[in-house]
Amino acid sequence: MKFFSYILVYRRLLLIVFTLLILLPLPLILRSKVASAYFKDFHLLLIGVICLATSIEKWNLHKRIALRMVMMVGVNPAWLSLGFMSSTAFLSMWLSNTSTAAMVMPIVEAVAQQVISAEAEVEATQMTYFSGSTNQALEIDESINGQEANERKEKTKPVPGYSNDAGKISSKMELEKNSGTNSGNKYRTKKDHMMCKLMCLCIAYSSTIGGLTTITGTSTNLIFAEHFNMRYPDCQCINFGSWFIMSFPAAIVILLLSWIWLQWFFLGFNFKEMFQCGKPPTAKQKACAAFIKQEYQKLGPIRYQEIVTLVLFIVMALLWFSRDPGFVSGWSALFSECFLTWGFWKPVLLAGMAWYPGFATDSTVALLIGLLFFLIPAKRLTKTTPTGETVAFDYSPLITWKEFQSFMPWDIAILVGGGFALADGCEESGLSKWIGNKLSPLGSLPVWLIILISSLLVTSLTEVASNPATITLLLPILSPLAEAIHVNPLYILLPSTLCTSFAFLLPVANPPNAIVFSYGHLKVMDMVKAGLGVNIVGVAVVMLGMFTWIVPMFDLHTYPSWAPPISNETTP
Repeated sequence: MKFFSYILVYRRLLLIVFTLLILLPLPLILRSKVASAYFKDFHLLLIGVICLATSIEKWNLHKRIALRMVMMVGVNPAWLSLGFMSSTAFLSMWLSNTSTAAMVMPIVEAVAQQVISAEAEVEATQMTYFSGSTNQALEIDESINGQEANERKEKTKPVPGYSNDAGKISSKMELEKNSGTNSGNKYRTKKDHMMCKLMCLCIAYSSTIGGLTTITGTSTNLIFAEHFNMRYPDCQCINFGSWFIMSFPAAIVILLLSWIWLQWFFLGFNFKEMFQCGKPPTAKQKACAAFIKQEYQKLGPIRYQEIVTLVLFIVMALLWFSRDPGFVSGWSALFSECFLTWGFWKPVLLAGMAWYPGFATDSTVALLIGLLFFLIPAKRLTKTTPTGETVAFDYSPLITWKEFQSFMPWDIAILVGGGFALADGCEESGLSKWIGNKLSPLGSLPVWLIILISSLLVTSLTEVASNPATITLLLPILSPLAEAIHVNPLYILLPSTLCTSFAFLLPVANPPNAIVFSYGHLKVMDMVKAGLGVNIVGVAVVMLGMFTWIVPMFDLHTYPSWAPPISNETTP
């Protein structure tokens, strides 16, 4: 009876464990099972990247990097905005765009308010200096306000034996009332308001632009890589290194042109103020620099946990770059060369390579490094014995599973898995081939026009739909289109993937836009007008890259051997 009582107590745990054990052989037996679409290479790569992002944000390494980069560029408004854009873009290369914008915006908001208050203080000092004396009416008003404040304090003194909640509530209501009356007057001048708008959009747009640079920078890049490697397994040309070499120049150019456009749109582009050689910094610039330095000093010296996170971050990036650089053999080639010489493992590895060619992928690195974040100790947990001795009984790792779960975007993982299942269904049912045949008349158009039309279509659609949903919907359509018109699929898929991130027009277009819009400095039309210019810049730079440095990287002018051969019926 005692045995059955234990079973009753732990019935939920036993149900979960035995259900998993019973269903475990199914993925090996039924290889066509739909559930396999929900756990692909993309999901493993995402898990490893989120482990890194969790540790970076937990130990405030991201804040240290952002403040340090801003301190390097100076406090001139134009250079300050460029400094924030650069640091935000760099962080967005490794963290999610949303978390980057959410982390940097409080710093930007505090810096902007510091600049405004410093300028007000300087003007008040100048007015006092020129008037030669203080304002008597102001002194009388201040004394009256001081007396009223003292009277309120007397009224709300706590009575012995009673709670003072009423006083706290009335004081809170007065504070909210006062802040509400002053909220409409938080900008001294129009220039201050324009500066706040500029800073907000710099963060929103640079967090999106930075995500273009690495294949792990945003979910749309990962979705493209998984879809492409599944549809064209013989290509083996899309990896972390090749993507970085392709997109980094484009991201740099888009970032600089966006900075120039936003600077001119909101504050004007005054070269004399930007390059004020030999001139001492103004009072507000000194105040801004002092605030940023103070925030940096609050972090204290770099800690052991930050050093370990930084080392793992660098190791992960180096392993990604060196896995398959393209111009030389990477370390991934060592697995197929060395392991296959071991007689016992050779049949097993050959079978695995048949199902998973190039089994050492970017997700291998991400998952191994991500596992280390759960194993490396961050600090020791100690307790005091009855004799007064302090002993260690356990340790706390760099991140815990609960912290990882709070950062992991499970909704994106499920959405992308559904997209992969949809793509598999389109391929197996012949729908993709049918769509490609219907779109084959587009082959009569010039290639540059087809690329432009697809890029503008994607850019327009992503303004009203989520980026992952947009790319998941269009990839199964654009791939057969490229095959039907006998064009290298990368010629159409690469610009379309990059343009999926160009959601700059509306607050609801992507999470970074919504985050900066929530601070109350922007109107919808501000974002529409400024974002339209950034959209044009982004599409133009991507088009330029597709016909310059990207062409020789992937030999885009020839139809590749790794793409499906085109029959006479589908060739235009």
